[in-house]
Amino acid sequence: MDRPEPYLPPNWMQAHVGNRMALLFGRRFVSLLTVRGRRTGKPHQVPVAVLDLDGDRYLLAPRGSTHWVRNLRAAGAGELRRGGSAHSFRAVEVPVEERAPLIAAYRRRFDRFPSVAATFEQLPDPADHPTFRLQESEPAET
Repeated sequence: MDRPEPYLPPNWMQAHVGNRMALLFGRRFVSLLTVRGRRTGKPHQVPVAVLDLDGDRYLLAPRGSTHWVRNLRAAGAGELRRGGSAHSFRAVEVPVEERAPLIAAYRRRFDRFPSVAATFEQLPDPADHPTFRLQESEPAET
């Protein structure tokens, strides 16, 4: 039997202040992910840290199976915006057995942020961190 996918919901401060602060002050590290909702089909936006590694781009979910993860799995595609540029992509989920080096690279880059380091301490198993390889695509029709 498959185990349920863990999810660490953000506390009030992270949800209501942290995301806004990340967008304001973390422009060097943070992109705005837009993905269609799995139930409503409406676009949802959330700040994310994109890992650039060896010519590939990845989205990794430190908090586990978040809403954006479930929406991205259902939609299979999304858009990343940083500064004045936007890039549409298709998302390919990385198998669990390939995640460890990606998680290590993500942590080297982003563990300086306390909430990132703390979530990996609470969820140490690579299976707990959905990871997606991003493949550029044509912009989706709206």
